[in-house]
Amino acid sequence: MSEAQTSATSSLKRTLIGKVVSDKRAKTVTVLVERRVKHELYDKIVIKSSKYHAHDENGDFHLGDVIEITESRPLSKTKNWVATRLVQKADLV
Repeated sequence: MSEAQTSATSSLKRTLIGKVVSDKRAKTVTVLVERRVKHELYDKIVIKSSKYHAHDENGDFHLGDVIEITESRPLSKTKNWVATRLVQKADLV
């Protein structure tokens, strides 16, 4: 497969960047993704958020990490995202 074909197939999957808010389950992390949208009536910027369950095979990501998740096939009833890379490590408090 050439480079053009590989980049075309990888661009079909959505990627999101969010913060890990839970890593208690085995091989799963819960990621909070926030986005800013303009309110139609009041023209104010509003922060909307969504939580996604992402597959973390090796348990690499922990609470507070900022990670990138990529859309995948359904892995369970609620899991159809895979944690792909670490964007920023959590600050130690």
